[in-house]
Amino acid sequence: MKVTASLLLVALSALPSFAADTVVRWQKVVGVITAPNVDNPVAGISAGTLPWTTRGGNALVDLTTGVGSFDVEGLVLNGGNATGTTGPITSVVGTLVCNPGGDNANPPAQATIDTPAVALNPQGNAELSFKMNVPQNCTNPLFLIRIPQFGLRWIAAGAVRITGSHSDY
Repeated sequence: MKVTASLLLVALSALPSFAADTVVRWQKVVGVITAPNVDNPVAGISAGTLPWTTRGGNALVDLTTGVGSFDVEGLVLNGGNATGTTGPITSVVGTLVCNPGGDNANPPAQATIDTPAVALNPQGNAELSFKMNVPQNCTNPLFLIRIPQFGLRWIAAGAVRITGSHSDY
């Protein structure tokens, strides 16, 4: 009985730390790796038609308040005659995907929330601070960088996802 009570006490003391994990951070932004003109969809969102690479970047979203930011550095094409440039892409959108793959028959349904578009400079750099309306239930979140010029295809994604509270960042 003492062991059960002790385990219950340990479990209950851990609850506040889980509840406080409302901030999601992606420590890197990586380009899409795809063969030319081959789709590589994520959460039903089509990929760009060429491979992209990045020098760096990160994204952060507070799932409770919707406040967030992202930056990407050196987001350029990695194949074809436009290698090392942004080609015709002049702006990007950050996209938070909640519950990827979920649908109304298998709740929670997938939700896709976009930031406003932000300029992508010729060196492939962009940054934006934003506030978005995050659904109350946002599990397994993904963060994508998409291009508004060609149907909001994704060209980069957040990688190395960690969660925490405000005090962790």
